[in-house]
Amino acid sequence: MNNNSVKRLAMVSVMFCFFAMGFVDLVGIASNYVKNDLGLNDATANIFPSLVFFWFLLFSVPTGVLMNKLGRKKTVLLSLLVTVVSLLLPIFGESFWLMLVSFSFLGIGNALMQTSLNPLVASVARGSHLASTLTFGQFVKAIASFMAPYIAAWGATQAIPSCGLGWRVLFPIYMCIGIAASLLLLSTPIHEEQPTNADAAAPSVGHQFATCFRLLGKPIVLLSFIGIMCHVGIDVGTNTTAPKILMERLHFALNDAAFATSLYFIFRTLGCLTGSFFLRVVNNRLFFVISITMMALSMLGLFFGTTKFVLYTAIALVGYGNSNIFSLVFAQALQSVPEKQNEVSGLMIMGLFGGTIFPLIMGFASDAMGQSGAVLVMAVGVAYLFTYIKNIK
Repeated sequence: MNNNSVKRLAMVSVMFCFFAMGFVDLVGIASNYVKNDLGLNDATANIFPSLVFFWFLLFSVPTGVLMNKLGRKKTVLLSLLVTVVSLLLPIFGESFWLMLVSFSFLGIGNALMQTSLNPLVASVARGSHLASTLTFGQFVKAIASFMAPYIAAWGATQAIPSCGLGWRVLFPIYMCIGIAASLLLLSTPIHEEQPTNADAAAPSVGHQFATCFRLLGKPIVLLSFIGIMCHVGIDVGTNTTAPKILMERLHFALNDAAFATSLYFIFRTLGCLTGSFFLRVVNNRLFFVISITMMALSMLGLFFGTTKFVLYTAIALVGYGNSNIFSLVFAQALQSVPEKQNEVSGLMIMGLFGGTIFPLIMGFASDAMGQSGAVLVMAVGVAYLFTYIKNIK
């Protein structure tokens, strides 16, 4: 097999892993079905997406250190194994505690995957193509994200509910895809550069942790960390809240309101697909400004909208606008400290902890003042991203 064939196989394998990374986004629609089945309020139901992203706080930086020992590819394989286990558990039931355990494993697996897979992309695509390749990976990830509500709704509406699983048929389907992604990556040769700096080779794990967290002292790293928190908070928040807005204002049934989640991911997918082109030919800062302006308009629509057209337009705008924020911010941080990409990746993925903070606050806000309260919380994240514009080179 020649070098070009090896590179193509490596890219296909990595993109297959991005698809598996998208499994985490099923938590949005799944939490709505669990809420409906178990009769939970918003604050309690939002524990599920919050719990998934809580593990990013604990596992992202250790994964950055682990990559220096195992390598990026082996760490991604470990993440796929944990993800497959998380998807296996809901086949056996839908109790509150079983779903908590399942979503915990899903969060741990995704924390491992996002921390290790993005730097693995840097081993396959280098230089100026990194941001656009990461964006294309987000496009592939979004395909899995927007398929989830359709699969869940299909399972819930079957005359004989999918071998007794109902909407939970989503889990074994994605589990089989996760196994396939694992086998493909295992059989794919990928050349990785070994860490050469002294900190990476240091025997003391504590020293490596301290070195990693000291990177937050660099303004661009800290500001990028907060930017990632806001991006994922808006992402998970919209994923979870959009169906609730349709049920509250338009009186949709859950299976009909689930389309809101799919609509969000359809436009996020389109955003990633077109963004992988625009980021090669358009000034990155201009594209970032356009993206967050779309998000700001969407917050206005979600807050004031009372018709299907306005709400659907707002959901589409935030889907497209938020689609490329992660890639732009992540690439900016990764390239700011090129000699410590593993550690920077761990810190940036720890920022996905925003997916815990935002839904929890949004749950209390929506219980207090309806879904408009949840929209206000997301609007704070959009406001911060406006302040990040000056950091985009």
